[in-house]
Parts: sequence; C-alpha cells; structure tokens
Amino acid sequence: MLFRSFSQWGEDGIIQFIVNTLNLNNKIFIEFGVETYHESNTRFLMMKDNWSGLVIDGSKKNIDIIKKQSIYWKYSLRAVQSFITVDNINSTITNNGYRGEIGILSVDIDGNDYWVTEAINCINPIVLVIEYNSTFGSDRAISVPYDPTFVRTTAHHSNLYYGASLPALTHIANIKGYALIGCNSNGNNAFFIRRDKLEPFKELSVKEAFVDAKFREARNKEGELLYLTGPERYNYIQGLSVVNVITNKIEVL
Repeated sequence: MLFRSFSQWGEDGIIQFIVNTLNLNNKIFIEFGVETYHESNTRFLMMKDNWSGLVIDGSKKNIDIIKKQSIYWKYSLRAVQSFITVDNINSTITNNGYRGEIGILSVDIDGNDYWVTEAINCINPIVLVIEYNSTFGSDRAISVPYDPTFVRTTAHHSNLYYGASLPALTHIANIKGYALIGCNSNGNNAFFIRRDKLEPFKELSVKEAFVDAKFREARNKEGELLYLTGPERYNYIQGLSVVNVITNKIEVL
C-alpha cells in the first residue's frame, strides 16, 4: 500500500516502492524546486533511509529556512540557492560535489523543466521524477519556450502556462535512456527508470501512463481561483505559444 509523508500527492510513497523494488544502493538524490523542503519528494528518503543529497531553490529565504531546520545537521543534506537555467544547472551540481551516477533526480521548477532536463549531462540518475503539465494534453510533445527568467506566476495570470507535456518529457527521457513507468494519481508527476535498471518494471506508453490533473489551480486576472477542470483549463490558455520539442518549431495551444 502506497502512502504520502512529505510529498504533495503521494510521490514519496511511489518513490519508496520504486527504491525498494530496485534495491537501490546508490542513496544519493538531487531535487530542485523544493521551496522550504517541508513538502518534497526526497525528504522521506533522507529521514527514513538516510539518503544524502542536494536540494536547490531559487529563493534565498527558502534556503535559509531549510538550513535552520534540525534536518540540516542531522542528515547529509546540502541546500543551495540558485535560480536554475540551462547555463548554470551543470555547474551548480558539480560545484557542490555531485557528478556521475546518483539514485534519484527530481525536477519541479514550474517552467523550464524540459529544457533543464535536456541540458543536464553531469549526472546519471537511475530514477527520474519530473513534473508535467497535464493541461497541455497527452498528444503533443510541447513545452513553454525557453526563457532563463521564466516565472510561472508572471508568465500568465492563469497559473496554467508552465512546464512541458508528458509526451515532451518522455521524448527527452527516451533520448537520455529512460523508460516511462507511470504517473501519480493526481496527474502532475511522471516517473522514469534508466533502461539498464528497468526490470522488473514495465515501460508504458504516454497514453497508458497519462493522468489528467485533478487539482484546480487556474486563476483569473484578479488572482481568484476559477476551479476549472478538464478541457476548461486548456481552453483558458488557448492561443498561447509553445515549442514542439521534436520539430523545435513554435506552435500555439
């Protein structure tokens, strides 16, 4: 039976199942977009199984909060403030002592997730956890255009215009040697395993794995929640520009 401890939608329970099934010995994680790390995908691994790792967030305030928590001296955790871009992600990781094979990489930056994942070449995770934007659907391999200053809350008032579709993330994961094994039940995180470690898991197609998001976070121009669901969310941002990551051409929603 899966569970939720520190993650938003049960990701840490899924991760425990994956880790235990694979019997991973490489107990190193990297997670970015962690805010204060109270809600995260890797905290349970650290506290239960004594994993060590690196967490990155763009806010100095958030990093200061992490460093004031008791976990910062109890565990082998390094917290770094950095606004992640494709130009600094590899140096940020290597400058903090990480390179080569690690157990888990978790990507959730609400924006350039596809482009940053594509750029990472200094580490070789066994498990990838990447946030996808289900509003973009399951048919098109699309992402928001790369912008090193991208901030989700200012990119569009809806709060729906960010990140990449599951087909886009599966595309770059496949290129890097990973297989899609599923998504969480609330429809915002996808799980990939490096192909040399895939057994006993089964690779799924995007259509098999895709879960439409259940949460309703769309907002109007005044910042009020609209509680849009399903196609209503897509219709609300229709006409905005995206990049087809296979053709590298600009398209519209």
